Amino acid sequence: MGVVRTDESRRAEIEEFRRMLLSCSGVVLKVRSEEFNRRRVSAGNGNEYAVDQKLVCVTSGVSFLGIAIVKQLLLRGYAVRIIVDNEEDIERLRESETSGEMEGTSRFASHNLIGVVVAKFNEQRSLMEAFDGCCTVFHTTAFIDPSGFSGYSKCMAEIEAKAAENIAEACAATASVRNYVFTSSLLTCIWRDTSNNTLPPVVDHNSWSDESFCNGKKLWYALGKLKAERASWRIAEEKGLKLATICSGLITGPRYFCTNPSSTIAYLKGGQDMYEYGLLASVEVDKLAEAHVQVHEEMKKSSGGRYVCFDKVVRRPEEVERLEAETGVHINTDTVSTVVGFRFELSNRKLDRLMSQVHRCNIDV
Repeated sequence: MGVVRTDESRRAEIEEFRRMLLSCSGVVLKVRSEEFNRRRVSAGNGNEYAVDQKLVCVTSGVSFLGIAIVKQLLLRGYAVRIIVDNEEDIERLRESETSGEMEGTSRFASHNLIGVVVAKFNEQRSLMEAFDGCCTVFHTTAFIDPSGFSGYSKCMAEIEAKAAENIAEACAATASVRNYVFTSSLLTCIWRDTSNNTLPPVVDHNSWSDESFCNGKKLWYALGKLKAERASWRIAEEKGLKLATICSGLITGPRYFCTNPSSTIAYLKGGQDMYEYGLLASVEVDKLAEAHVQVHEEMKKSSGGRYVCFDKVVRRPEEVERLEAETGVHINTDTVSTVVGFRFELSNRKLDRLMSQVHRCNIDV
């Protein structure tokens, strides 16, 4: 089980990863599975386990979002262990380490480290070995099947949910892991039967999509993310795992649409309805990555929780046209009238409050 990717997309991810490394001046790349330096901590039952409060793990850390999160973590002094799903990615990263373009990075301070390991999302033992010693796991993976028209089938929804379940179980079973941050989707909040006139007008972190509605409308990407997030919350509650989920709008950013067309197409299925009801929103990848890190920092003093993340709501026809031009995905708005306003209002006030507090603290310092 894993992310189905073409060689071309894999090469693009590695190239983007190399650009990120070159932009972080304190990085020492260690492309191997050896353990980081860790301290021993008592588990309270006579046993000890190893944990490093600055060592975190990012699944699919060479994906577009994964790279952005890794960069934010490195810039804040974390050591990052990246999970890839095959040895080929490790070989490509070794090549980037020894290439002329990477020369000189090893002279920088070694408090920022990147380790890369192979782990399979359908093998809990493999995941536990990858997580061992890490205090937090960031699960960022989206499962894409390029053979499907939208890049995402009903089968992929089941794979997505099972992978999230395995990762949550592995987090709960790994003694060092204190926190689990899961990248969900805004689609897990917005898809409900709109013929129900009692639906509240505000859609926020308390809102949940309806699984049967997603099934009926064949919204497979929404269904996969919904089932994956619900599985994560169920296991977190059962096992006492501290969890935060970030429900992201459509990811945007340089080169995203050309390197991740399947994800974009899958997200925008039902785009006309999203636009008509005021629920079509996007988020720039660096802001989303920053949100992941700030939510993780907040988990040190809170129990986690659910957050909605977007920075732009598409409300005007010219904005739809711009999105169509960027993504290559047509959103039919010919029959949509927004003269009387939108029925729903998206709210990310919970995350905005957190980010505003952080920014104020930084300014005061």
